[in-house]
Amino acid sequence: MADKKTIVIVGGVAGGASCAARARRLNEDAEIILIERGANISFANCGLPYYIGGVIEDREDLLVMTSEKMFGWFNIDIRTNTEVTKINRDKKEVIAKNLSTGKEKTVSYDALVLSPGAIPIKPPIPGIESDKIHTLRNMEDTDKIKSLVDGKNAKHVVVVGGGYIGLEMVEALRDKEIKVTLVELLPQVMAVADAEFAAPLHDELKNHGVDLKLETSAAGFKDNGDKLDVELSTGGSVTCDFCILAIGVRPEVNLAKDAGLEIGKRGGIKVDDHMQTSDPDIYAVGDAIEVTDFVSNVQTLIPLAGPANRQGRIAADNILGRDSVYKKTQGTAICKVFDLAIGMTGMSERALKANNMNYEKIYVHPFSHASYYPNACPTTLKLMFDPKDGKIFGAHCVGRKGIDKRIDVIAMAIRGGLTVYDLEDVELCYAPPFGSAKDPVNFLGFAASNILRDDMHSCQVEEILANPDKFCLVDVRNRDEVEETALIPGAHNIPLTEVRSKLSELPKDKEIITYCQVGLRGYIAYRILIQKGYKVRNLIGGYRTYRDITGTSLPLAPNKKVKDASMI
Repeated sequence: MADKKTIVIVGGVAGGASCAARARRLNEDAEIILIERGANISFANCGLPYYIGGVIEDREDLLVMTSEKMFGWFNIDIRTNTEVTKINRDKKEVIAKNLSTGKEKTVSYDALVLSPGAIPIKPPIPGIESDKIHTLRNMEDTDKIKSLVDGKNAKHVVVVGGGYIGLEMVEALRDKEIKVTLVELLPQVMAVADAEFAAPLHDELKNHGVDLKLETSAAGFKDNGDKLDVELSTGGSVTCDFCILAIGVRPEVNLAKDAGLEIGKRGGIKVDDHMQTSDPDIYAVGDAIEVTDFVSNVQTLIPLAGPANRQGRIAADNILGRDSVYKKTQGTAICKVFDLAIGMTGMSERALKANNMNYEKIYVHPFSHASYYPNACPTTLKLMFDPKDGKIFGAHCVGRKGIDKRIDVIAMAIRGGLTVYDLEDVELCYAPPFGSAKDPVNFLGFAASNILRDDMHSCQVEEILANPDKFCLVDVRNRDEVEETALIPGAHNIPLTEVRSKLSELPKDKEIITYCQVGLRGYIAYRILIQKGYKVRNLIGGYRTYRDITGTSLPLAPNKKVKDASMI
């Protein structure tokens, strides 16, 4: 057993509370003091929008661990409504201020753990201090917004920012039948995702009555009686009852910075893989720290609850004599947007480009489960991988069903060092209500491995957009499908069943690009033509990917009946 020591933890919730509980399980005799600025030491941050929207009915369900329960279970000295204002590293003590009484107290430590989290970004926009502008970080913020929503007086709300919190709040407000204007500076919502995966989200938002304003920012706020005018960068303004600011968060590092602890290049507290800061007696966990990306090995900021929990446990282990290492962060995440879900793990294509990493990408569009079983839904998956050895860099998935399942499988593949070849062979659950004999994850493996084995020469949509006259585009979909959608500009329609009989109509002096709805029939046509001596490539992801990348997604409604299995 480790020597008795005093462990002071600043901040609760995922990182701090997990650290406290783990420390007590490892050492019954340690003095553990948890200091939390708010009234609650552990609450479900990710559940706050769902409580506001009424999906979670009981406020108490959000309180993962109360102070009373924490004390009863773990005998931890808990001090809520108390803020640590200063760290005296030379004396190994902190100054804690009781926010109710204003009194300050010195608390000594042998080991200090910082878990201050991240704070909402509030840029210096004129009028931003209006009391009609709210952020969502804690239970107090939640109670304020909830009272406005339930008070029946709110008819129109402006949400600024289309990230996780912004999207979840949009859904919560629409569930309450409140008109919502969503203002987003970028050309897409969900900035962490690649742009083509935001296209279905845009449609979903509009289909649920959201007034979506992309490439627009809030230029100013003005109180207008009991209303608020939100001035837009594109001109004009929107009058609303209140505004929710959700443009992102930044690590809360003031306490660490004032204490002289090293801050990383991304603005978070710098820690090693033992969660130790530049001071060997001070550890830091959660949203306030910089982490190492699992794929690229670069320092980054990834504010997620799962990693924060693990970091809290690891800090406690090391404080109490166990050699425990944090094994980097993958950024595996998912977000619900009305009836859609978007999930991702590893690096996005945007991140790969930013880090100058060589990669290949493929798209597949299989159904969530067996197409002949009722209510199968199309999904879109994207996989990024190393063109040399098939190492998996990252994946995206969007659709109505089974998104978490596929992303979780690929996340484990990345963690385990598997390649696209392994995805071909992975054996997953199958019964018609749940999946297909060839799971969407298998399809990713098949498509990627075909490229690496040189069984298919692929073409990306971006190549066609950059030089459309360079290729002979051949759409091998059925004619009725083409009539329901459209051809890619300049393409010729030769249904797959007619390709063999119309070889003479195809040029041998120009590169042919075959495509279908999602890629499978295009690949079959490719195999026919390549063996007949044509210079040919297949368009990855087919027409659906073309539509997504060019800005308009196809419907993701449940499939009622599939007439032609090759269409998937």
